[in-house]
Amino acid sequence: MAKPRNTTYRREPLWRAAMVHRISGLLLACFLPLHFLALALALDGEQRLDGFLRWTDQPLFKVAETVLVGLLAVHLLGGIRVLAIENLPWRPGQKQMAMGAIAVATLVAAAFLVRIV
Repeated sequence: MAKPRNTTYRREPLWRAAMVHRISGLLLACFLPLHFLALALALDGEQRLDGFLRWTDQPLFKVAETVLVGLLAVHLLGGIRVLAIENLPWRPGQKQMAMGAIAVATLVAAAFLVRIV
C-alpha cells in the first residue's frame, strides 16, 4: 500500500504564488489565438476589423479585458518574483512580498475596470 503524500507545502503562500504564476501563464496563452484573430482581421480589411471591434464592445468583453489585465499584472509580478528568488539572497519578508504582488495585481485590474466602465 502506498504511503500518503505530504502536501502541507501547498498551504505555503510562496507555493500558491508559484501556482498562480503558472495558471496565469496558461490563461494568457489561451488568449493569444483571439489576439491573433484580431490582428488577422486588421490585415483582412477595415470593415471586418470594425465588425469585430463592435462585437467586443459588449459588457462581457469588458469583464474579460479586466481579467486579462489582472492576469498580465499577476504574471508580470510573478516573473519578477522568480527573478528575485533566483538572483537575490533570501529575505525574511518574501511571503509578504508575494501576497503584496497579488494585491497590486488586483488593484491594477480594478483600476482598469473603473477606467473602462
